Parts: sequence; structure tokens; C-alpha cells
Amino acid sequence: MRPSINFLAVDLGASNGRVFCGRWNGKKFELHELHRFFNRSVDVVGHLHWDVLRLWSEVKTGLSYYSQQYNKEVAGIGVDAWGVDFAMLDKAGRLLGNPYSYRDRRTEQISKAVFAQVPEREVFKKTGVQSWPINSLFQIFSMVQNADPQLEAASTFLMIPDLFTFWLCGVRAVELTVGSTSEMLQIDHPQWAYDLLTRLGIPSDFLPSITKPGTTLGPLRSALASEMNFTGTPPVLAVATHDTASTVAAIPGMNQDSIFISSGTWSLMGVQTARPVTSPQALNLGFSNERGASGSVLLLCNIPGLWPLQECMRQWQLRGSSYTWGGLTRLAEEAKGFRSLINPDALDFVAPQDMLVSIRDFCRRTNQQMPDSAGAFTRCCIESLSLRYRQVLESLESLVQRRLSCVRVAGGGCLNRLLCQFTANATNRAVIAGPVEASVLGNIMTQAIAIGHIKNFSEGSEAIASSIRLSSFEPRKTDAWEEAFQRFRKLL
Repeated sequence: MRPSINFLAVDLGASNGRVFCGRWNGKKFELHELHRFFNRSVDVVGHLHWDVLRLWSEVKTGLSYYSQQYNKEVAGIGVDAWGVDFAMLDKAGRLLGNPYSYRDRRTEQISKAVFAQVPEREVFKKTGVQSWPINSLFQIFSMVQNADPQLEAASTFLMIPDLFTFWLCGVRAVELTVGSTSEMLQIDHPQWAYDLLTRLGIPSDFLPSITKPGTTLGPLRSALASEMNFTGTPPVLAVATHDTASTVAAIPGMNQDSIFISSGTWSLMGVQTARPVTSPQALNLGFSNERGASGSVLLLCNIPGLWPLQECMRQWQLRGSSYTWGGLTRLAEEAKGFRSLINPDALDFVAPQDMLVSIRDFCRRTNQQMPDSAGAFTRCCIESLSLRYRQVLESLESLVQRRLSCVRVAGGGCLNRLLCQFTANATNRAVIAGPVEASVLGNIMTQAIAIGHIKNFSEGSEAIASSIRLSSFEPRKTDAWEEAFQRFRKLL
């Protein structure tokens, strides 16, 4: 039996970041959280930015905790994070500005200008990605339109996880899975869509090479290794750096009958396919094709997941009332069902000043009772999200032309047992929840594959299954949910 080996995983989300040590003993994975820290966009003179320098400081703090707790060499380091956002570097590798948040309003009216030059259908056929204003393509196009000086000075474009990988090892490259969220890559070939960018007047000389998951990029910078008190300079590996791709890779039991939901601030709901689906129907139904860790395509729909409820929690805290997730769940269970429903995808909820006010305004505008308590708001958010899952399920089945019998939920949202049960009720499907730390496990599993300790992703998935405990939820009270779904559809 091989001795155990330790990996370090940096996992950056839109609401928090974590640094984990993952131990592989030849049969199972064990996770140890070294450091957790909050993340939130910062409003600077009317624009939303990410404070990546503070995040970098937190990442270094988390890495430094490893040598304080373990007397063992690190076998590898990998970074995964959210998609679409990016940073620009100059020739010397210096950051040209704090990256914008995808929730910044600078791209709100940009779609018409893009489609005036290249029709939406053509963009979708080329990239396989749904044309959301948050995507990198629209963000850069807005920079072109506004003559942003960063474009003149930029030497390298890096997606968010690639920026942190660069700071770790000095290699400038964009990893395939996160690059596929940009709407700037060809869907049928791992290369930038240069012809599309040229037609839109977007420079391409700052776009680096594309790497695949499992690529060894280089050793950790020696100065960082010394600062972290590491023994030697462990390799920095390109994992599936889009957190959704890492999450899906870590879900045990995925097969052709399974739907995945990567559940957190966003919910990414979809299926794995061998080839992209770029039909007009897929475009009209709001689906994207993103790259998976193992070479598959993730045909998915991007849904604002727990974001509305997270914002409600923030507003309650500003008003002097702090709630835990468990406390809100108990209040929601006591609240009346199907009293208020919202469309999670409505523009009202993208970046409101006050989510509580936005939800009440939406309910008033749609002739519904307005939530009047924390339990009522929570139940509104969770029921509405579950019903949205039902709608996406039906759309997926129409695209893949088969019944999808099992919903597999992973990520932080699978801890919300009420959401899991409501999802089972709304979809009338069994729900299997877990793993919670899916993106971290996918990150570490890819590292173990890259250095030869696991043969492939299939073997890695089996190892994860033996390392965790899953929870199951069966549908209940489906008649009431069917009636609620018909009401929900009218809101859309």
C-alpha cells in the first residue's frame, strides 16, 4: 500500500474562499480545512470590483497554515474559482487594475451592440455559450466601446483562477474549463475564437495559450515556498479550474440518466454529453456548453441559486438581525407554503440595493402576497428555486430526448436539506445530495490523476464515493407542487 500523500486545493467562490489539505491514502480522500475567508465584490465609484489582493493575502495565509500543521511534503497545489471574470497584466506581470465583478452594470445594454455586428445565433454556434451580459466577451466588448486604457497596456488576459495560478508559479495560461465560460473559445476546438473577436474589434494579442486539466504548469515560486516554510517547491497543477467543472467531476454515480446541480450562490444545472448541443432550441431554452474535467461537455443552465437568500441575510444583518442557515430553514418550515413565488432569473434580483425590497416589489407587481417575515422570505426563495429546477429539468429532457431519473446535488447548497427535499418534490425525482466540498474534491482528484496516483476520472469518482456519505430525498406531496408549478410558469 502506498504511503499517503497530501495535496493543497485553493477554492475561490463568489461568496467565500477556502484552502484545504487533501490526503490520498490509495483508497480514500480525507479533507482538512486550513483556512476559510469571505469574498464579496466592492463598490468603488459606482462600479463593482473584486478585491483580489486581499484574496491573495488570504490564500497565502491558508497555504502557510499547512507547514504549521503537517510535517510532510506537498505533492501538488491547484486553484479553482468562479468563471467569466478576468484580470489584465502588463508585460512585467503587474496587475493593471482590480478585476470587475460580473455583477457590475457596465454590460447591461451591451448585447444589442454585439449582436449588431455578429448575430446571437452565430455567436452561440461558434462558442456554444449562452450570451449572458456577465460573460467575458461582453465585458471586454464594453472595454473596447469605452476605450478602456487597460486594453492598450495589457500584455496578458487571465481568468480569475489563472491569475492566482500565475502568482503561484509564474506561468501565464488560461485553463480550458474556465476559459470555456468566457464565450471567447471555439466549442469544437480548444482554441480562442479569433475570427469572432476580430469581427467585434476585440484585440487578441494578449490572449495566452490554453491548457487542459491535469497539466503540470511549473514549480511553486521559490520565494513563496520559503515564505510558506515548505520543503522544496511543489508543482502547481492546472486542475479543472472552473469550480463547476471540478464539482461535476467529483459527483459519484453520474450517468446518462443523471442531472447534476452544482448548488451555491449560483446553481449550475445540467447533464454531461459527449458533444456540444448548439441547436436553436438549446439557445432559446437558455443552455450553454462548457468544458468538463474529463473531456466531456457540460450542457447546463445557469440559475441564480442561493444568491437571493444570501442577499436577504445580508440585509437582515444590516438591520440588526442575524440568522443562521439552520435557523432560517426552521422558520421556513413553519411558514405557509406557496404564498409568494419569484422568478429567480428576473433582472430585479441581479444586483439590487435591497433584496428584501426587490422581492416584495416583485410580489406586489405580480399580484401575490408579499413576504412579511424571515420565514416567509426564505420559503419564497427556496420554493421558487426548486420550481425553477423543475422547469430546467423539462427543458433538458426535451434536448437530450430521454427521461432523466435522478437529480444529483453537490456543493454547499446540498447542506440545505429543505432545498433538497423541495427539489425532490418539485421535480418528482429522487435527489442524491453530496459531496458538500465537491469543487475541492474535484480539484484534489485531478491533481492525483495528473501525478499518476489515480488512473482516471472514473477511478477517482469511485474513490470519492467511498470517501463520503450521501443523503437521499424522495418526492413528497407532488400534487401540491404540480399546482404550484403551473402558477410559477405564469410568472415567467
